[in-house]
Amino acid sequence: MRVANIDGRATLLCKAEGGLDIAGASDGRFPSDPQRLIEDWDAFLEWAAGRDDQADVAIEPERVGPPTPAPKQVFAIGLNYAEHVDESAMGRPDSPPVFTKFPTSITGPCAPVTLPSATVDWEVELVVAIGRRAHHVSEDEAWRHVAGLMVGQDLSERVVQLAGPVPQFSLGKSFPGFAPVGPVLVTPDEFKDRDDLELGCALDGEVLQRGRTRDMIFSVPELIARLSAVCPLLPGDIIFTGTPSGVGNARNPKRFLTPGSTLTSFVDGIGELRNEFVAGARYPTPAS
Repeated sequence: MRVANIDGRATLLCKAEGGLDIAGASDGRFPSDPQRLIEDWDAFLEWAAGRDDQADVAIEPERVGPPTPAPKQVFAIGLNYAEHVDESAMGRPDSPPVFTKFPTSITGPCAPVTLPSATVDWEVELVVAIGRRAHHVSEDEAWRHVAGLMVGQDLSERVVQLAGPVPQFSLGKSFPGFAPVGPVLVTPDEFKDRDDLELGCALDGEVLQRGRTRDMIFSVPELIARLSAVCPLLPGDIIFTGTPSGVGNARNPKRFLTPGSTLTSFVDGIGELRNEFVAGARYPTPAS
């Protein structure tokens, strides 16, 4: 099952071209708000079964927003692929390094993103949306708590992120538009192997990153188990699961995003983000 945000309304994607407006088709039983829909996910899945042939909404890229526009909690994981650990010149972590991206950074799969500096980097990621409250959940039970998967970009302003004496990961990764997600939310049953998905990104057609989620140091089930051991994961919460190697800050010379460029990010079986970058007011970093 595939669910999208079309003009701010939760929409079930159909087998044929187009989608079904969920609030309208359910006579208001389910909300139009894509975020609130996930709060009643089990009931929605039962209702939606077999309805993916009743399209009444056109799907156009400029109308598609983030499937989870306002999560209560956003978790993000650093250093979760061995080759990215190596390129970052850091030791392999014994537990997942966790930070957040503040919800105001979330944007849609085709939204333009304003660059606040000349040191903004890319990080393609698989993003997990929680569908059922998870607290002290085991790895064996973890996938049962997942509503679906999305493509994500963990855009990062490296000067703000790495400024000392204490790095500001969350702040440097939370400028407006720094968390594009989408283009749709895909339920785990849609994948032949949900633990082995190809992902990558390209800048103006040049491939920058390519990897597979099977190479995560901490798998999706392990991340859910470890996070839920500390705090409850709520329906609609999302987890950025980490990026493979190929980020700009680790290159020699370093490379960053520039105005006028387009970053295309994908996860196999989900789709792609296509975000263009525009110049904006510069954040007063030492690199400005």
